[in-house]
Amino acid sequence: MNAVSQPIPAAVNSTPLSTPLQKVAKWVKERPNEIFLRQPIDGKLVDFTWTEVDNQMRRMASAFLNMGLQPGDRVAILAKNCAEWFITDFALQLVGMISVPLYPLQSPDSIKYVMEHSNSKAIVLGKLDDALSMEPGIPENVKRIAMPYANPMRVDYQWQDLLKNNQPHQGKANNHPDDLFTIIYTSGTTGNPKGVMHSYATYAFGCENTGKTLTLGHADRYLSYLPLSHIAERFMVMGTSIFAGATVYFVESLDTFARDLQTAKPTVFFAVPRIWKKFQQQINDKLPEKKLNLLLSIPLVNRLIKNKIRKALGLNKARIMVSGASPIALSLLEWYHKLGIEINEGYGVTENLAYGPTLNLPGKVKMGTVGSVHALPGTEVKLTDEGEVIIRSGSLMRGYYMDDAKTAETIRNGWLHTGDRGEIDADGYLRITGRTKDAFKTSKGKFVQPNKLEGLLARNTDFEQICVAGSGHTQPFVLIELTADARSRLPGRKKDLENSIWNTITEVNKELDHHELINRAFIIKDIWSPENGMLTPTLKIKRNIVEDKYAALAETYRDTKDRVVWED
Repeated sequence: MNAVSQPIPAAVNSTPLSTPLQKVAKWVKERPNEIFLRQPIDGKLVDFTWTEVDNQMRRMASAFLNMGLQPGDRVAILAKNCAEWFITDFALQLVGMISVPLYPLQSPDSIKYVMEHSNSKAIVLGKLDDALSMEPGIPENVKRIAMPYANPMRVDYQWQDLLKNNQPHQGKANNHPDDLFTIIYTSGTTGNPKGVMHSYATYAFGCENTGKTLTLGHADRYLSYLPLSHIAERFMVMGTSIFAGATVYFVESLDTFARDLQTAKPTVFFAVPRIWKKFQQQINDKLPEKKLNLLLSIPLVNRLIKNKIRKALGLNKARIMVSGASPIALSLLEWYHKLGIEINEGYGVTENLAYGPTLNLPGKVKMGTVGSVHALPGTEVKLTDEGEVIIRSGSLMRGYYMDDAKTAETIRNGWLHTGDRGEIDADGYLRITGRTKDAFKTSKGKFVQPNKLEGLLARNTDFEQICVAGSGHTQPFVLIELTADARSRLPGRKKDLENSIWNTITEVNKELDHHELINRAFIIKDIWSPENGMLTPTLKIKRNIVEDKYAALAETYRDTKDRVVWED
């Protein structure tokens, strides 16, 4: 094995870690009237102090017990991010119950699978865009609790009634570090979701060490908008904000996102690559690339333009801007860099709480990598002889719920086998080169890593989604979903788009080995989404489903010389 590791410091192992509720109790005692959560409702902020959060948490804890739930019971949460999501989670912790978060875009079949697999006894329902379409996934015998938002589903209990009719639970949380804290189900790119079990110790390990490394504190502000059912948001935003005692703002709706971001002016901002791509498109809509480059080339205007863009995005106060959950294109990182915006890309997996093992720390960014293996304390990274990234740290999951065989396959001798391939350079920075299971073999017997090619193709700003395929074909091909802006230019500028697409492929091919050369692009007419099954709830492409859907189309053009094909 090629080992590049950072030994786990003794202090990390020996210092007792606080649970989330111990941190909440600390802030209630020290800063009872300071605002913790800021929830926009009808365009106005409703504030929750630490004392108010503690009061509602305790009343909901009593309510859970009074409706017959027991310590150890699993309780699902199906809601968009809001203050009540946090409070629900705290209430469950207070009485020793285990949260099972569900994605607010989850299909009914997936909801049913997760709830039955976890044996959830109740579900807490919140803001949802298409609630009735999800309702068939909720088992009939499950208790239904509604947060204080409009909800067309049948419910058994209303939030405000429960607060009114239950006295605050007076007991203290008796959470042992090794107790099960939550079950986070993976997004299921290749089959049924797996239930990742995290304990109070694994959660606290990641939250406390991240807070210390990034010097997070009371003055920091967050905007919580990515699904709390995803480990990155649950840890990076919810977790570290609790441990730092910071303020968390929420987004009221998709339509108010820009306004809510401007209101929050976060100092710490976490986004997935697709969000960074959307920001780029918004800027280019107002300042086309040619004009932007011209303005940036003028010394007296350069700084003014950069500041104006950051302010327009609502990121003028951000000191840490993280990208994670999926790879971000190098071309996009470089684009932000020329605007003076440093994006700190990191790498993590649900099974490791998304606590590293690598991160590009502020001021120490090496673009094209997912960060240094030395950035976060208490982590170790190795590459197997086959180039697979394996990791070990105090945030490593306790295993997959009800799946000992899969756990044993994934964790071997204390090391988590990620399924990702990588390279570590002389400075200790990790570069992810692909997924072991995503590689496909062409008819020439050569393996191709599609992730590598997709990252290079992403330099074309007209591409919304990209999927490189070609198993059994002589050369790889690419399936492309165009952006809304690009589609709006059709059919009048179809030829221009074709030329742009093929020019990008030509440039990318110059950087590839012969067996990787892309010989055809298919412009698909559908919009890939979680609703039609093309994407996971975390907006990752379900390769097997996408490839199966377009297999006949690819086969039709297998022996033709068409370079750009538009799906009818």
